Amino acid sequence: MSYILSLETATKTCSVALHRDRQLLALQDFHLEKSHSSILHPLIADLMEYCEVDRKQLSAVALSMGPGSYTGLRIGTSTAKGLCFALEIPLIAINTLEAMALSVQKYNKKNALLCPMLDARRMEVYYQIRDSAGEEVHATAPLVVEENSFDKYLNDREVWFFGDGSDKCRSFLENRSEHAIFIEHIQPSAKEVGELAWQKFDAKSFEDVAYFEPFYLKEFRTTKPKKK
Repeated sequence: MSYILSLETATKTCSVALHRDRQLLALQDFHLEKSHSSILHPLIADLMEYCEVDRKQLSAVALSMGPGSYTGLRIGTSTAKGLCFALEIPLIAINTLEAMALSVQKYNKKNALLCPMLDARRMEVYYQIRDSAGEEVHATAPLVVEENSFDKYLNDREVWFFGDGSDKCRSFLENRSEHAIFIEHIQPSAKEVGELAWQKFDAKSFEDVAYFEPFYLKEFRTTKPKKK
């Protein structure tokens, strides 16, 4: 019997899930900006207690590796690494956008392309495109959204846009093409991170716990405070 604990901290949502042999036992999602550092460990403790599972029973920890919030990814990574080191269990890393796409894929009966998006400030987003079978069509990348950004995909079939970055292109894409479909209220969740983690667990596709770094996609930028 194997247990995988999954963590999602790449966005405003702080999410933890526990799966046993591919079966979801429990999920907790907490939607509050800048709360990850204070709430992640209590969420894990509550989840494990609710499921009556001791941490020593865990077989692996799965992590939403990014892209996403720099701070959120650092918090999730340090927590996952700490658990893996302490329990001597493997670390599994899952692309945040791939996990988001999985949450929508089950409803895709129209052979639409799936385009999860995360806000990356100003008019920039992190995105990828996957087909109805879950295969990658466009690799994860940053993009400054413009009116013609997705023209080649919108010509002959629907593209479903979702995630907190999709609002940046909704106003002009909906008017530009009838194939641009926007789905609201889709956020990353540890549930899908855990589902994808089982594939890597079976294949023994694990990260080097000591050297693993989140998938930031672009460098963290700081600005100097304005002088008064």
